[in-house]
Amino acid sequence: MHTLVADLVLPSDASMYVMSALETARELIRHSYYRYEFATVAVTHSLFALEHLLAERLAVNEPLQKLIERATDAGLIAAELATELDRSRLLRDKLTQGTVTSASLGPAGAIDMVRAVFDAVSLLLRPATEVEAAVVDRSGGQPEDLLARLWEEHRRALYPESFRGVDIEGVELILLDADVAGLVLRELNGGLDDSGIAILWACIADLDKIAPLINSEYCASYFAKLRTMAQLVAARYIPTAT
Repeated sequence: MHTLVADLVLPSDASMYVMSALETARELIRHSYYRYEFATVAVTHSLFALEHLLAERLAVNEPLQKLIERATDAGLIAAELATELDRSRLLRDKLTQGTVTSASLGPAGAIDMVRAVFDAVSLLLRPATEVEAAVVDRSGGQPEDLLARLWEEHRRALYPESFRGVDIEGVELILLDADVAGLVLRELNGGLDDSGIAILWACIADLDKIAPLINSEYCASYFAKLRTMAQLVAARYIPTAT
């Protein structure tokens, strides 16, 4: 069991809370030799560290599923790693709902899930300046050039006419479009203040809410591109982990 957890090294630059949660998860796997159920508990306990760090890094307080999605969209973690993390979250949810028991996972399965959390924590502890670089890697351009190019494309794009005056789940689409456009323009012309950043995150939350509910291909594409611009701006203001 010592060999099994040997590569789960605690990050020295993490907070005491995160280090404590990860160490407990690691030791639960080690001691699952004596109590089989400890392996499953180790996975769920490791998520305490992940959720805490994601909320801190993204500066939002949301369910773990949304935090993982935000971190993926911002380029903080890769999509493949996000899938592994979501497997752990689903296991935790099933335990909460009573559809599985703590005996559902053995040490071999638990080690893979907990290792994914360790890997994610290491990535989340990167300097904030690397976040923008990660987003750029996924898009293939310089961040300033990419945002400027997307803005010019957006300026030339026609607003979906049939969605004028339409609101979805209480979100007025044309006003949301205007708000995000104004924030992107402010960013290109010098940057956002604290109030602007707060409004930006609220706009992203609204974009997340309406996106699955739009039944027009063009409108869905229009707002998806708007969300991409908003995420590029937001990535510049994700605070450094401490």
